[in-house]
Amino acid sequence: MDYEAFDEQLRAVPNGGATSAAGFRASGVHAGFRKNPERADLALLVADEPCPAAGTFTQNRFCAAPVTVSREHLGGVGAGMVRAVVVNSGNANAATGEPGLAAARETCEIASQLLGCELEQVLVASTGVIGVPLETGCFETGLPRAIDALSRDGGAAAARAIMTTDTHPKEYAVAYESRDLEYVGCTFTVGGCVKGSGMIMPNMATMIALITTDAPVAPEALHALLSDAVARTFNKVTVDSDTSTNDTCIMLASGAAARGAAPIAPGSEAYEELGYALLVVCESLARAIAADGEGSTKLVTVNVDGAATPADADACARAVANSPLVKTAIAGRDCNWGRIAAALGKCGVPFDQRKVDIDIMGLPVCRAGLTVPFDEDEALRRFEAPEIVISVDLGAGACSTTVWTCDLTHEYISINADYRS
Repeated sequence: MDYEAFDEQLRAVPNGGATSAAGFRASGVHAGFRKNPERADLALLVADEPCPAAGTFTQNRFCAAPVTVSREHLGGVGAGMVRAVVVNSGNANAATGEPGLAAARETCEIASQLLGCELEQVLVASTGVIGVPLETGCFETGLPRAIDALSRDGGAAAARAIMTTDTHPKEYAVAYESRDLEYVGCTFTVGGCVKGSGMIMPNMATMIALITTDAPVAPEALHALLSDAVARTFNKVTVDSDTSTNDTCIMLASGAAARGAAPIAPGSEAYEELGYALLVVCESLARAIAADGEGSTKLVTVNVDGAATPADADACARAVANSPLVKTAIAGRDCNWGRIAAALGKCGVPFDQRKVDIDIMGLPVCRAGLTVPFDEDEALRRFEAPEIVISVDLGAGACSTTVWTCDLTHEYISINADYRS
């Protein structure tokens, strides 16, 4: 597929989000999980009818009860048929034992009865404080209100309801007209919302993400598309190197933009189109997470080229992105490339330091492992940009990757020191 030509065809949906795709409604209401009555804490995403769904989840062994239940409802393979997703904020329902599992299952029961669908067609996700029992009374009173509030414009309300320490909601959507002859005249949309600001370095998941499309896709194919996009975007984000107990990314496909059409087949042009559109949406949301990292002032993009293997590229990029010394140097507007070199050298990846080049914001600061004189005033000027780009060439091969992170400030400590109070 000609990705460059297709990229020109993609268009961002104004104010796009999880309900930009046809066949979905959403809402966000205050149910009582949080003390502040002005803050929404219960999100509901509903498909007009049960539809193919896929999910990726945290690999943290202290996984939360809703992760366990949603995995079960997707058959243990990350794919199935789903009608609704219920998300609460303010309580993670993690490290809560059997009572927590019972609460997650009861939540599904309440939602399924209200929506008139099967219990297994409801997925759940939670975010908030770990180790606190989750009472289901808030679902009993909140879900009826959330159902009454469902609308095609409700994606923005849902995006706000899933927030924790996020400073703003994170949404994005794109649309495109398929060039595949099987779907001539069909315009497909991919959109979603995500929350995440701290405890961010996922493993086969993201923080909490809800993604939708109105393209027709079978569950197994949808899971393959989602897994690939997650690996290349959400799994390339790190704020503080910590993997949450609750990371959940769920995607639903209504097929409403091509009713009666056959599901998009893997290997087809339509499959490639949808995969690319999904990648664009996930990358936008992933970058938004990094830019909104707790206490951050800068989005930091770390590009590593010239690695011997993809795993080497990833290890080097993460070593730089997770280095407190690198992150604090960026917060202090200090073009200290030695910290980047030290982070590269500690991660266990074999390379010859005499072949390493490093650029910061386009400024060559290291060539062949040695310092390159640069204009400090010019570096300070470039540090005023909202995004700081670090580029490394290891000179060891042809593999590359990109990881997104943020700077590390005093505010990160303040936020996390006061998180439960």
